[in-house]
Amino acid sequence: MTNASATTEPRVTPAGVPVVEVRSVTAGYLPGVNILTDCSLTAHAGELIGIIGPNGAGKSTLLKSIFGQVKVRAGQVFLYGEDITNLKANKLVSQGVGFVPQSNNVFPTLTIRENLEMGIFQKPKGLAERLAFVTDIFPELAKRMSQRAGSLSGGERQMVAMSRALMMGPHVLLLDEPSAGLSPVRQDEAFLRVKEINKAGVTTIMVEQNARRCLQICDRGYVLDQGHDAYTGTGRELLNDPKVIGLYLGTLGQDE
Repeated sequence: MTNASATTEPRVTPAGVPVVEVRSVTAGYLPGVNILTDCSLTAHAGELIGIIGPNGAGKSTLLKSIFGQVKVRAGQVFLYGEDITNLKANKLVSQGVGFVPQSNNVFPTLTIRENLEMGIFQKPKGLAERLAFVTDIFPELAKRMSQRAGSLSGGERQMVAMSRALMMGPHVLLLDEPSAGLSPVRQDEAFLRVKEINKAGVTTIMVEQNARRCLQICDRGYVLDQGHDAYTGTGRELLNDPKVIGLYLGTLGQDE
């Protein structure tokens, strides 16, 4: 393993203060149309949080609300106890929040190295250290830095996208459907890499359609339904909860 650290500037906060707290958030894309209603979530330092639920439940909207891409109309979002509600994405990146969208998550005409350089444009002096960190987690990228991202497979693009988000040394990483569109083998690889990132010290919040696999690796999970957090518990608790099994796991995560 490299000596490069997971995060560039470790933060010291009072005991018990969450890294991310979403408190009773109502949000949506169009005026008068709410996708999330009174939705809450908490992620403590070092946790891997999984968010599952049926299509249209508001899972991706929740991540985008945290990352300032969807207007929060009521409620608040906190980072280390500081209100970051509706803060612009570039400000959030500088404060230690990374985001990997489900699609269109690489610059296809740029090389892998250029994509990674784009991820640290706010702190270019840290390039060498951050490259060492991400290529330790994704060693395949080290040998292909000059290859254009547009020529990569879906799984390889996902590696580049996660690596670029890690270049700023985020305290928390938001992942939107990291296994989407991947073959079963590539899905397993994606989940292993997510776990490696989390073990390196990055608090991780992951939206995932493969519900069973998500709950198997996460510390705690949230089940969203109709824009509200319907159930929460440890991954194991949700996997064995009769209501969650009957209502959600029967139709979710069948591609594992």
